[in-house]
Amino acid sequence: MTFLPRNQILSLEEIYTLAQTFVELGVKKIRITGGEPLIRKGVLELLKQIGALKGLSELVLTTNGSQLVTAAPILKAANVKRLNISLDTLDATKFKELTRTGDLQNVLNGIQAAKKVGFERIKLNAVILKNRNHAEVGNLVQFAIDNGIDISFIEEMPLGIVEKHNRAEAYYSSDEIRDDLEQRFTLVQSSDSTGGPSDYFSIPNTQTRVGFISPHSHNFCSTCNRVRLTVEGRLLLCLGNEHSIDLKEILRSPNFSSENIKQAIIDSMEIKPEKHEFNVKEQPIILRYMNMTGG
Repeated sequence: MTFLPRNQILSLEEIYTLAQTFVELGVKKIRITGGEPLIRKGVLELLKQIGALKGLSELVLTTNGSQLVTAAPILKAANVKRLNISLDTLDATKFKELTRTGDLQNVLNGIQAAKKVGFERIKLNAVILKNRNHAEVGNLVQFAIDNGIDISFIEEMPLGIVEKHNRAEAYYSSDEIRDDLEQRFTLVQSSDSTGGPSDYFSIPNTQTRVGFISPHSHNFCSTCNRVRLTVEGRLLLCLGNEHSIDLKEILRSPNFSSENIKQAIIDSMEIKPEKHEFNVKEQPIILRYMNMTGG
């Protein structure tokens, strides 16, 4: 993996300025994601500063779980309300293969550490591919039930060119996952909504919600209220399109002002696309990978 030169990425101070600006414009929830955000030096102090912003209702972190054993109590103290933890498999050998260097037990220990400090909610995120991990969906849900946490299953987004699998052959839809789960669990449609892409179901007599994020089979664009700020300072109006504006350029302009950056963000909403156009049978039109997107 090649890292960008430091001058090409937003400083922690610039990230905080933009977080503050969004909150002043009325944004109530901020999610920090990656790559793995917890490996960046100084990020815990940044989270503490963002979590203290007046007007912010919820600070959420998406993580691979590798740092949680030590970071969980610090994150809770920083006012992080919820955690999303990536976990595609419970098989240690497969986990190491998929993550290249990951230690499953370390992540499982991190989940227990997070449970111990008492976040409002903890959710697992699992990207499901046919013949890779689709047979594990029931065991992943049972793990979530046993631990009193939530889980969302995600259809792979066709971002970047992959060589290890054929996307069309590996595609496993949310409907197929749900059919598999209903052989083992009772899923009840939930009215819960985060304003995001997840369609939630509850499981009677458990604390667990099961979510489905379905960019292919059930396009959710009509209800999407989200934008993403990349570490390079680009404000993406949709993950499945390249519509964006360069906030870093405005931040570093000699004429920078809070009014200028606010107006740029307001104006950007005019180019938020109506929908994405994903097709697993074609080469991706978006060449950036999710781990390059961050935000």
